[in-house]
Amino acid sequence: MPPTGMTPEDASFAPLSRRRFLQLGAAGSLALGAGGLGADRLREGRLREGRLRAGGAPASSGNPSEARIRRGGTFRAGLTGGSSADTLDGDDAITNMDFARVNNLYEPLIYMNADATPELWLAEEVTPNSTATSFTIRVRPDITFHNGKTLGADDVIFTFQRILDPKAPLEGATPLAAVDLAGIKKLDDRTLRVPCKTPFVTFPQVLSIWYYLIVPVGYDVHKPVGTGPFRYKSFTPGVESVFTRYDDYWRHPLPYLDEVVISDFPDETSQLNGLASGEVDAVNLLSATSIPGVKSSGAKVLISPGGGFTPFTMRVDEAPFNDVRVRQAMRLLVDRHQMLELVFAGHGTIGNDVFGIWAPEYDHALPQRHQDIDQAKFLLKKAGHEGLKTQIVTADIAQGTTLAAQVFAEQAKKAGVTVGIDTVTVTDFYGSSYLKWTFAQDFWYYNYYLPQVAAATLPTSPFNECHFDNSKYDGLYAKALRTLDRSTRFDLEHEMMEIDYDEGGYIIPYFPPVIDGFSSKVHGLVASKTGLSLNSFNFSEIWME
Repeated sequence: MPPTGMTPEDASFAPLSRRRFLQLGAAGSLALGAGGLGADRLREGRLREGRLRAGGAPASSGNPSEARIRRGGTFRAGLTGGSSADTLDGDDAITNMDFARVNNLYEPLIYMNADATPELWLAEEVTPNSTATSFTIRVRPDITFHNGKTLGADDVIFTFQRILDPKAPLEGATPLAAVDLAGIKKLDDRTLRVPCKTPFVTFPQVLSIWYYLIVPVGYDVHKPVGTGPFRYKSFTPGVESVFTRYDDYWRHPLPYLDEVVISDFPDETSQLNGLASGEVDAVNLLSATSIPGVKSSGAKVLISPGGGFTPFTMRVDEAPFNDVRVRQAMRLLVDRHQMLELVFAGHGTIGNDVFGIWAPEYDHALPQRHQDIDQAKFLLKKAGHEGLKTQIVTADIAQGTTLAAQVFAEQAKKAGVTVGIDTVTVTDFYGSSYLKWTFAQDFWYYNYYLPQVAAATLPTSPFNECHFDNSKYDGLYAKALRTLDRSTRFDLEHEMMEIDYDEGGYIIPYFPPVIDGFSSKVHGLVASKTGLSLNSFNFSEIWME
């Protein structure tokens, strides 16, 4: 059961004193949580201090000592999931490749760490007032952008204005809809106040998701600068990105590498060939069938539990999925354990068609859905779709997606359902038809529950791929954002999860593991629950022999 008695401070980050900041070597932060952030061990606004790996020896695949770490060298990552439409925009990333780039160029105010727990990052403080209708944000001192400009309150305000621009809102706009953009006020060079139209207890949670990387006033996406460990050198969409070490990076002594080269690969086979031949040093988003080949080539494998998800998406406004009975039947076609075994050799976590698996508010009491062919056939017959024939659109957008589609099609045959498979390129998948597919797949990194709702399952969500529109659900969401009491808010979220479970457009059979392959020369990699590959695409702690 979740803890009760949330106070407004539970949703806050208490200030970090400059003295303590210096004690942490200007490279540390605090592992933060409580209440609105969902770390039950950190309640009533109290903080547990935790030194980041950056302050000393990084935890790694080989657990090296500080003395063994070698500086310099080039890290070559061969990644999939990109397209010719890829971007360097720090606040407009969409594809897997986009996130690999932007997480090395830019940084957030609050960072989702490997344990899927938010930490203060560029922010030294994010503190609410007593009603969570206003938040004070103070950035750390002496952090510079790649062009030498010092990070300040103006840059945070500029970033919010850019994301929330009513004429051209970016992907992160909907989760920040409660923010009163016109009322944001600079208090001093490092401090700003962000007022909200209603209580917004999940504001710190929202800032920890992947759309809020800070860019400087006057930002030019064609000449990008951030505060990240690496700076821009070159970028060819769909082909290659090259970044070089930022010598004045604030988390000294990071980064260890001199250069990072990120190459786009079309599929897993080409990735494996690149790793085996030494063309690249690391590859990502592998399926379990690739593990033996990686090991036999002398490379290593890192398997993370992952908290992201690769759902099957059904448009609830188009036949046959506009009938809830059909959606329920489609979920019952899936043998989740078999699918996880076939695609990932059992690695990963069984899903129950509701996202946010690591969140403390996640409703584990919902009955686990199992394959039930008889019930699926009954529901389809009642809906007038006995012997249903449909088609799923798939692509190599994330780990195991195309194989999962094939497994789904085979499992559906047991109920007399025919599922044709339309395999397209990643470019086509994220092209003009993206978010319009009737039945398809997608991928998401881990988010807390309510921020994920804002991104995906509201009528205003930028990525409402299921075209879900439920007035009761929307009302519960709005009420949850205004609810300061943690227990009451969890109850509201559980009601929303029941609607996801019963009526939503997602089939979430599992939360896939993240399987990375890497050369024995690569060090500094750690397992992560975020769903992102290779240290959540933060290459600052990687080093090469």
